[in-house]
Amino acid sequence: MNTRVKRLILPIGGVAVAGLVGATMAVPAQAAGDTAHDTLAGSGIAAKNVIAYWLNQRASNLVNATPYGYESQVSAKHISTGGPSADSRPGTVSATGGGKSAGSLKNVNLPRTTGKVFFRGGDGRPHWCSATSVHSKYGNLVATAGHCVYDTKTNRATMDRWVFIPGYYQGKAPWGIYVGKTAYTHYDFDVYEDGDRDYAFVTVYNGIKAGRGGDLRNVAEWSWKQVDRRTYAGYDRFLRKSRGGKYYVIKFTDAGRLESNVGAQGLAYNQKVGSSVYVFGYPSGSHPDGNHAFTGQTLKWSYGKTFAAKAPSVKGEELVGVKSSFTGEGSSGSSWLLRYSSAKRLGYLNGVTSGVSDTDGNQRIDTSVSPYFDGETYGVYKAAANNWSGSIA
Repeated sequence: MNTRVKRLILPIGGVAVAGLVGATMAVPAQAAGDTAHDTLAGSGIAAKNVIAYWLNQRASNLVNATPYGYESQVSAKHISTGGPSADSRPGTVSATGGGKSAGSLKNVNLPRTTGKVFFRGGDGRPHWCSATSVHSKYGNLVATAGHCVYDTKTNRATMDRWVFIPGYYQGKAPWGIYVGKTAYTHYDFDVYEDGDRDYAFVTVYNGIKAGRGGDLRNVAEWSWKQVDRRTYAGYDRFLRKSRGGKYYVIKFTDAGRLESNVGAQGLAYNQKVGSSVYVFGYPSGSHPDGNHAFTGQTLKWSYGKTFAAKAPSVKGEELVGVKSSFTGEGSSGSSWLLRYSSAKRLGYLNGVTSGVSDTDGNQRIDTSVSPYFDGETYGVYKAAANNWSGSIA
């Protein structure tokens, strides 16, 4: 894991990304904003080691992971003056894939793009947040909250052993498991933990297929191959020793690119506050009064219009909020989708939950907040969206 230092600043040019941007895109005036990036798993063997951490002992780390709740509940309030504002014209990046509707359009068909990101926190224990696939040049990009990537609790750089599993449910990965390669965030969050920039975009390697029915716990159904242990010196985590003293390693099977498997949401920035959004995530934990409304086991949604908000306790002065009963643990990183189509299960990512709040003091969570996506957000996205990850199989 990297030592926390001031990271490389990437200048973001003002040239549109060919083939990515929809007709309504306008190059943001502040596309030269600072972007920081960190390596999560820099090689194929390091990525395999990450997967092995989650597969060991019938995927016990995945099954027993707890929602990441650090600073998830904040003291936020609705503001009538000031707040976030666009730094240039509104713009969008197009969504792709998503599949056809499987039911009545009277109901909200849940997106396949949403899932959980798992990582080992600063406490050495496995945790998870919500996240979503977002469109990129190479179909390999995940969006979540910045604090679900950067360890603001211990200030020790990035979270360890980071993976994304779309559609995760009780040890199953129906569309594979995707190891994070490189994390991108705004420099102000990376260095100063600025709550107005609490978002991250992560490139991931091609997915790895799970066992029968996507069950990660059934290790017996994974393919194994005999190897010379010396070849894997320092990577014993994914080695298995037979009774005869021979060593075997999991034979990884490439599941393909993330976007090819589940589709990807678009991106919208510099949008008008007061727009309607759907919020998709895995809320968990209790309300302040102790009521456990959500388990974190299944994907949930809420709907509302955004409004200007702030949360000074996390340095969030120009946030957007939406009325929602999502509790904080687990909902961090939930996707806020503008103009969501129930038929296509696609929309435009226009926020990620960075915290939740009880704004009226009745001991019940009633509001979720997100950074306002502006031209600088687009700059961070663009820096991430042009990077190839490749296969680890």
